Amino acid sequence: MNSSLTDVLAEGTDRLRAAEQAGSQREVARSGLAVAEAHRRLGHVEEADRAWKASYRAARSAGDVGAMAWAVWSGGTLARQRGSLALARRLLALAAELGKRGDDVVARGYSLAGLAETGRIQGDYEAVHTLHEQLLAEARKRGEARHTVWALEGIAQIHRNTGSYDTAFAMFEEAAAIAAQADDQRGRAWALRGMADIVSLRDKDVDRALALLSEAELACRRMKLTSALAYNLKMRGNVLFRAGRYVPAREYYETALAEFRAMSEPRGTALSRLGLAKTLARLGQDPELTAAELDDLRGELDRIGLRHAREMVDAAYEELGISRTGAYRSPAVPGARKAHEAVAAR
Repeated sequence: MNSSLTDVLAEGTDRLRAAEQAGSQREVARSGLAVAEAHRRLGHVEEADRAWKASYRAARSAGDVGAMAWAVWSGGTLARQRGSLALARRLLALAAELGKRGDDVVARGYSLAGLAETGRIQGDYEAVHTLHEQLLAEARKRGEARHTVWALEGIAQIHRNTGSYDTAFAMFEEAAAIAAQADDQRGRAWALRGMADIVSLRDKDVDRALALLSEAELACRRMKLTSALAYNLKMRGNVLFRAGRYVPAREYYETALAEFRAMSEPRGTALSRLGLAKTLARLGQDPELTAAELDDLRGELDRIGLRHAREMVDAAYEELGISRTGAYRSPAVPGARKAHEAVAAR
């Protein structure tokens, strides 16, 4: 669970080759799934796409319905990561059905969880909150720490996005504690990121938020969690932006944006672009350029289907005093001229 992804990929590749030489389709499917997931988490999109499909073909050839479910789950998760949310929902629904047919309770559970997470990141909270709660109850009943952590974090994110910061923080904190006890470093890193977000938003405690993110970053780098690390960097940008530290915020947003683009992750790319656009506006960027960027972002988020993120763009127009037509109402931005001059001098 806490192995470096590069180590997982190397071992999975070796086992896959051995299974192919032995002619064991079941083992080809199982090893191929490990390879697909390692590639996906490392941001190797094309390799992950080829690997999950090969795993599915091997599972189908072996008549292993449970393994077919896991392969399709991997494909659905990759589709969500790539921003193809409609495809993700279709694949994850199919994986849940295959899990049921193959009597693989865990595969079905992960597939339903994937459907819930897809709905959550789209902002469809009413439709998926109950499913999250059901999955949490099932995970607690079975004593599945990793799945419990995932469900707690998902529900916490819903509460955070709807303004219930105290509830969100308590759930992120519980998730971090369970993850630590279960030695789930990946789950703990995500929980610490959520805690940092609330500490920044609710408590305005910049130093504590950055300390939590630094702790999470250690696990991300140790395990080579490419996507989690990029989101950690973006959150650093958020924390610094809220504190009015626009120059370092810009640097973190730019770094996160480059990471997300390298792994073809459209959601993270869009959110980093939004943070960067707001930061550059505070640093004195031409309002027409900011308006054009927000207009383009809004269209991109509509295309992807990310409702909550699109609402964030709508809020940014108002926050920055910019209309969608490009008309500009000068907001009060203390120190904006000095900040702009500092940027120009770089």
